[in-house]
Amino acid sequence: MDVKGAVAEGFEPVREAFARNFETLGDRGAAVAVYRDGHKVVDLWGGTKHVDGTGGAQAWEHGTAQIVRSATKGVAAAALLLLQQRGELDLDAPVGTYWPEFKAAGKERTRVWHLLAHRAGVPALDRPLTPAEALDPVLGAEAVAAQAPAWEPGTDHGYHAQTYSWLTGELVRRVTGRGIGEWIADEIAAPAGADLWLGLPASEAARAGRVGKVEPPADPHGLRTRPRRAVAEAYADPDSLTCRAFAAITPLPDENDPAYRAAALPASNGIATAQGLARFYASLIGEVDGGRRLFTPETAELARGERSTGADRVLVVPTRFGLGYMLHGAASPLLSPTSFGHPGRGGALGFADPASGIAFGYVTNGFRKSVTADPRAQALVRAVHAAISA
Repeated sequence: MDVKGAVAEGFEPVREAFARNFETLGDRGAAVAVYRDGHKVVDLWGGTKHVDGTGGAQAWEHGTAQIVRSATKGVAAAALLLLQQRGELDLDAPVGTYWPEFKAAGKERTRVWHLLAHRAGVPALDRPLTPAEALDPVLGAEAVAAQAPAWEPGTDHGYHAQTYSWLTGELVRRVTGRGIGEWIADEIAAPAGADLWLGLPASEAARAGRVGKVEPPADPHGLRTRPRRAVAEAYADPDSLTCRAFAAITPLPDENDPAYRAAALPASNGIATAQGLARFYASLIGEVDGGRRLFTPETAELARGERSTGADRVLVVPTRFGLGYMLHGAASPLLSPTSFGHPGRGGALGFADPASGIAFGYVTNGFRKSVTADPRAQALVRAVHAAISA
């Protein structure tokens, strides 16, 4: 694989790991970027822009962007935390203070922070939305506001895989009067100098590659990793909360559809370059070259403070969440106990690590079956750790 880009002295292990991802882990097109103390130290890309080889196997370029699935959730969380930082939103207030309709069906005591920490109790909808309905923020908000909770809000946690879109998007709209995609463009992406979009503009559409599923390469030793029985059963049972949460939009949308990419679903359809994702996280923990710091130190601490831990009612495995961010743990290993970020199902990963000053972004056009810990991203995280530990 002809890997393009550059790494700073000492970060050569990341280049080696990135090349191995193509050679042994089945990457087809991908990029990784790393900042340290606001300065770029890794900027690598390789492979093809489109996972399916359309467009004459067009090469991945430096500005190529990809859909990052649930890695979008970390960007959406920043919107709510910045509103809190500015005094426009109280995280401890009932959601109904800003969104009166949300009080329905026993949710009147749900706090704003419960939405961010996956404690709101509404990961699934009794009537799933079609892809066309899901792209309408009004319909999505109405559906989740009317939904009865699966557990008493605030008492437990379970990953809100899809409904996080309408929970966060509607709250931003109620507080600011603006759509969350527009708000993120103006208040996050522009000041951070980050190439990321929630609602891809037509002017940027040509930069985004086609994505799709990829199978991991066969293990030369014939070994195969199997999920825990409880996890496998949860994903196989259409009536389980796990399946219902991921099926809140049914059938699943076509992620290559221009209409889907132009919409704003904060749980799942953000589009970013690796550098854009890394710059975003760099701006949460410090000043960044060519951009400005977004979070105060106090807000960064608030974001990564543990709010949910233990067995996840949706993902089944134990998970840890701060305010909208996954925290370092077995389900989603990051760089250190101070790390906070978010993976995208089957590939992408973005996070910040205040202890080391590292901010990381990885995007790919090939999605595997992994949910929170893709082996390609994890190989790169281990390489970053080796580089800063040498």
